[in-house]
Amino acid sequence: MQVKDAPALRVKVTEVDTEGGPEAPGTGEFTALVSVFGNVDSYGDVVMPGAFDRSLKEWSASGYPIPVYWGHNLSDPDYNIGHVVDAVETERGLQIRARLDMDSPKAPQVYRLLKGGRVKEFSFGYSVRDAGWGTKDGAEVFELRDIDLYEVSVVPVGANPATELQTVKSLGERTERAAARALEGVKAGRALSGKNESALREVRDQLAVAIEGIDDVLSALDPPESPAEDEDDEKKSQEEDPATEREPADDEEPDGAKSPKPMPDFAADPLAAIIEIETRSAQA
Repeated sequence: MQVKDAPALRVKVTEVDTEGGPEAPGTGEFTALVSVFGNVDSYGDVVMPGAFDRSLKEWSASGYPIPVYWGHNLSDPDYNIGHVVDAVETERGLQIRARLDMDSPKAPQVYRLLKGGRVKEFSFGYSVRDAGWGTKDGAEVFELRDIDLYEVSVVPVGANPATELQTVKSLGERTERAAARALEGVKAGRALSGKNESALREVRDQLAVAIEGIDDVLSALDPPESPAEDEDDEKKSQEEDPATEREPADDEEPDGAKSPKPMPDFAADPLAAIIEIETRSAQA
């Protein structure tokens, strides 16, 4: 799942309660424009009109509401703070009317933040069904034409740390496509502009820094092996390698050896005892 931010867009809190001012609990309803069509974001993506149409119809047919989260925190149920009552594509973008669950632990505070204007940014989780390259104002952009909408989140001002890894993944996918397209152009004899060359080098440097940081995090997640784990590994290695199998002790019989037949009790069966004595004497 990828995420797309919508900073400082229109937010209107439903003012049913008239007493208590902006800090009053209220009804928990608000309307917001959570995505703007035609807006080029910092990664060169543009959400196109109609991008949400199919997904909104599928949500409506399913009978389930689109969830509203705080900060894309899908791992803690307390941060599932409400749901979308109505969502529609307007000329400007995706507009929603949402209702927060005022009985949940986090929703009342989020509602107070919205009413007080202390939080006014939104983001949505999505995956791409159809996208492609286009141009806007003479610049190359990546058009998002059909997307699966998973959730809408209220987010604080600034970057959301929980989405940084997803952003790196999304940036890598777009960079790979852009590099492939540029390479095709160079092989076809088309000149690569100085601006595009500089952009590719800058992205390459950014990805190198990101990869180094990811390697550091993954290295920190790998704990050193304990002595018990070393013993287990050695035991497993011995079981897998026949050459390291234990040699039998002197008083142990090798596999396949035949134990001597016990001597019959002479008092209980003298005839059998005599026959066994004669048999052993003949074999000696």
